[in-house]
Amino acid sequence: MASSVIDSKLYRGIYVSEGMKEIFSDESLLQKWLDSWVSLARAQEEIGVIPKGIAEKIADKASYENLDMNTIREGIVDTTHPLIIQIREFTQVVGGEAGGYIHWGATTQDIMDTAVVLQIKDAQEFLLTQLQKFLATLIKLAREHEDTIMPGRTHGQHALPITLGYKIAIWADEIGKHIERLEEGKKRYLVGSLSGAAGTLASIGEHGLAVQELYCEKLGLKQPTITWHVQRDGFAEFASILAMISGTVGKIANEIINLQRSEIGEIEEGFKMGQVGSSTMPHKRNPMICEYVVGLTRLVQRTATLGFDGMLQEHERDMTFWTTEWAYIPQICIFTSGGLEQMQGVLERFIVHKENMERNLDLLQGLIVSENLMLHLGKYIGRQVAHDKIYEVSMQAFEEKRPLVEVVLENKEIMSHLSEEEVINYLNPKNYLGLCSQLIDRVEEKWSKTKN
Repeated sequence: MASSVIDSKLYRGIYVSEGMKEIFSDESLLQKWLDSWVSLARAQEEIGVIPKGIAEKIADKASYENLDMNTIREGIVDTTHPLIIQIREFTQVVGGEAGGYIHWGATTQDIMDTAVVLQIKDAQEFLLTQLQKFLATLIKLAREHEDTIMPGRTHGQHALPITLGYKIAIWADEIGKHIERLEEGKKRYLVGSLSGAAGTLASIGEHGLAVQELYCEKLGLKQPTITWHVQRDGFAEFASILAMISGTVGKIANEIINLQRSEIGEIEEGFKMGQVGSSTMPHKRNPMICEYVVGLTRLVQRTATLGFDGMLQEHERDMTFWTTEWAYIPQICIFTSGGLEQMQGVLERFIVHKENMERNLDLLQGLIVSENLMLHLGKYIGRQVAHDKIYEVSMQAFEEKRPLVEVVLENKEIMSHLSEEEVINYLNPKNYLGLCSQLIDRVEEKWSKTKN
């Protein structure tokens, strides 16, 4: 019986990426424990810590299908220990002399931490694939809408004209940096754990570091410089990156929500017959998917803070926050991936209402490009004096609900420096887009190497 949104048959389509959920399944976790034991045995055999032929016998039985999930679940409860029942069961499955060398020289946290890191490694690759596709889609859309003019807004008010492509390129650049963060972070948190009970490798002795190096190498992980049983900064960093990824994805979703408002109507998340916005108002076309994504962002960001709490550790090992990692890391990975999956679909079908952008661009009747007029006038009377003059005519146009060009053309002081043709030209929003196109070029040039 499901009791969370991750496992819910009703809700998980909103919250969950099925591919990511599989990475954090019980079967996956159990297999990672077994993989860790196999790599440990192989490393120890190669170094000469355990007899020859032992590792292959262990590896031969190292499939989660050889272990009974119910026995392990009940054993964890009965023993109050998270790994001892698996050691016992696997020892029995392997049997003989080889069974006696399972978990040789390791401590519980070594195997369990390594398994979590292996899951993070798989999760990271899954996320990178999603992010690369997401980035490629954003860059494509930025280029498609390079000349789609719309109002730029600051403080919720019209500021200067921009292009939709420029807005999307800002999103793309942020996603590109997240990809860079994930790639850079690998060397710090995709690190194996093998240090023994108090982290000193006393249980393996003089060959400890050599075994540790080979163990990590076989698992495709970095070797730690020193024991990280009470160093949880790696998980905190990974959680931070996921919180930022979710933040960007949620920001994009929230922007679409705002631009889909009835009185703005510039972008729509996409619509097909059968979608329902309200149980009582048949006309509603609500940005439901984007709203789900913003909700997922909040779940990820609040949950990810447990990574920082986990950095407060006592002595040489501390289980009080260790247990939170088994819960919050799968959750933030699954929810982040789910949000990306939902927004990928939105980007592939979202609707741009160019006619509404054109309408909104003229909503303030020329005031949106008052800066352009001010700067050109400033060449003759100075920037601050020009600001004061354009402020006066702008407020007059606003209060009288008249086009700014009309009010300016009536102002003799301004018109003593500018021609009517110049004023009309300076107050045309299409002539004041700055470097929108060049900035899109820069984003595409920088991040095109990460596109699929």
